[in-house]
Amino acid sequence: MQDQKKRPPAVKLFALAAVFGVIAGAAAVYVKETGSGNGGAAPTADASCPLAGEKVAALTSLMRGQVAAMTPAANPRPIGGLDFVGPDGKPLTLASLAGKTLLVNLWATWCLPCREEMPALNALQEALGGDRFEVVAINIDTGDDEKPKAFLDEIAVHHLRYYRDASMGVFNAMKKEGLAFGLPATLLIDEKGCLIGSMNGPAAWDSDDAKRLIEAALAPAAGS
Repeated sequence: MQDQKKRPPAVKLFALAAVFGVIAGAAAVYVKETGSGNGGAAPTADASCPLAGEKVAALTSLMRGQVAAMTPAANPRPIGGLDFVGPDGKPLTLASLAGKTLLVNLWATWCLPCREEMPALNALQEALGGDRFEVVAINIDTGDDEKPKAFLDEIAVHHLRYYRDASMGVFNAMKKEGLAFGLPATLLIDEKGCLIGSMNGPAAWDSDDAKRLIEAALAPAAGS
């Protein structure tokens, strides 16, 4: 019993990912085996993301272990329609955060794997967050702020800024792009605002696998 209490969050989240993210994980393995990994052609990037394909190819081999459900973007591109509000209640978009590599995560208090994942996202932000990287965890509970804020206080998540979209418009926009099928849903966006990868289901974001992926995402793309 004592060992179970001391078990790292990463282990618990990996188990959750196996249950909730099995379809996403299988898709990720398929893409990586047939797509842009070692020996494969670089993904076809949007004209506004000329170097993103090279970055995707460089990161694909790191989408493994406890972040194996991350699927490399076949068409690296800007993702529009993600409108939300910041801690001060003012409207934001991903463009408002340009210049940073972003891990955009959609979550809700009624989503069990989301609840389990929040401390790991908080730890990742504490470890690597700063001028060049941010975990953008967007709550999509309907109603007012009382419930999500109380939950974050209860679990001592204090390193994540409070982002919110009570309309669920961000989820619908990601669903329309084929990037979200349920919660949690996560996007890896480079500093130019280009999609690098996406994930459906939870992950152990406080793990070494996750940190290696993010640290590599922060490295300049070849030719930049």
